[in-house]
Amino acid sequence: MAKLYFYYASMNAGKSTTLLQADFNYRERGMRTILFTAAIDDRFEAGTVTSRIGLGADAIAFERDTDLIAIVHRAGEALPACVLVDEAQFLTAAQVDQLAVLADMHGVPVLAYGLRTDFQGRLFEGSARLLAIADSLIEIKSVCECGRKATMNLRVDSDGRAIAEGKQTEIGGNDRYVAMCRKHFSAAFMRAVG
Repeated sequence: MAKLYFYYASMNAGKSTTLLQADFNYRERGMRTILFTAAIDDRFEAGTVTSRIGLGADAIAFERDTDLIAIVHRAGEALPACVLVDEAQFLTAAQVDQLAVLADMHGVPVLAYGLRTDFQGRLFEGSARLLAIADSLIEIKSVCECGRKATMNLRVDSDGRAIAEGKQTEIGGNDRYVAMCRKHFSAAFMRAVG
């Protein structure tokens, strides 16, 4: 039975690298996969899943109105052996439900990778739905500067100071976000709130 998996972590935990390794494993065995990534993430080349360690693969960029099931059925004659989704926090709840249909009704395993929470510690829409309905929840570990497990994403300005307000989505990497444990995130966030 195919399952819907949600691999979640803070920034810089290696989510994209893990996705690319899973994709490689399927392809190495001659199996076809389909990769999706959020069109809103413009840090790297559009339509690619790119990891910070330099690995990358072509992907289909999804928008909020993208019908994922239609793309999977249009992509080739046979269904893929696996669907992999990077930046899954940017999915809508309806798109997560589409991924569940792919697993439940079409027998296609779906591996979704993304952030659990935003820079204010709030769930993203896609992550909330994945946490609610995924068959398997897998946390990918990252480390805070203190050595504890990083679970939060602190947004910082160009001087490295914490930012407490703003739009939920602001694309960035190490220049905009720092992965932290809850203790250090809370202290930095409270200083930013004033």
